[in-house]
Amino acid sequence: MHRRTLLGSVGLVGIASLSGCLGLAGLDQHESTPAGVDPAALEETGYEQTGVEAIGIDEDVDLMLYTETVSVTNYLTEHEKAVDLGPLGEQRAAVFMVLTTPQVSVAGQEFNPVEDMSSDELVELVADNYDDISNLSHEGEGTLDVLEQATTQAQYRADATFEGQDLEVYLHITEAVQTDDDHLVAIGVYPVETEIEERENVEQLFEHIIEEAAEENGGSNGEADDDGDDDGEGEDDESDDNGGEDGDDSDDGDDDSALPGL
Repeated sequence: MHRRTLLGSVGLVGIASLSGCLGLAGLDQHESTPAGVDPAALEETGYEQTGVEAIGIDEDVDLMLYTETVSVTNYLTEHEKAVDLGPLGEQRAAVFMVLTTPQVSVAGQEFNPVEDMSSDELVELVADNYDDISNLSHEGEGTLDVLEQATTQAQYRADATFEGQDLEVYLHITEAVQTDDDHLVAIGVYPVETEIEERENVEQLFEHIIEEAAEENGGSNGEADDDGDDDGEGEDDESDDNGGEDGDDSDDGDDDSALPGL
């Protein structure tokens, strides 16, 4: 899908410029660790971790006499919550995402551009990944702690589409903080009419981010996508034997949704 192509390329631009040196040092492959939210904070705010997705991209870089392939794997951990949308009823339209992208430092210089990106640059990057988020307007910003690091958290208002209906949303995004090996950015999106409750919830989720996402279905976080494909095929086969196709329907719903993570 188009919606996460740019998120996959986060961190690739600066890294690709070093590809020759990094390749000789065996550092032409870079992968982050999926981060998440403390389960206790998820339970208190009503959010649920719904997926850990590896977003990988490979790029061939011409280096005069040969071509070097640079590989970057970022991770996006998604959390959702059902909220009341009036005529649409309760829908999982509140979303909280944690994006990690690897640090690449050579001689003390960081080459992943995410480290220095402003909230305006980051939110444009996120919006460009979703066809149905538009008309972003900056509402304000403040400072909060993520992983015990003070960072800027900015709020934007935007137009979105959900289930074919126009919807105004607030989008909160943090500037990058650092784990031992990665850069981390967090994003919260919720309908404007739910602000009284969800703004406080999103701020609580920001403050309870953890460096490693909870494991899903007993599998390791880093293998969420690969294992999910194999398991999904097994479950589909079993469902087909029983005459059900619920798994396929669910997958189609995720791809067609307009809001991130839905």
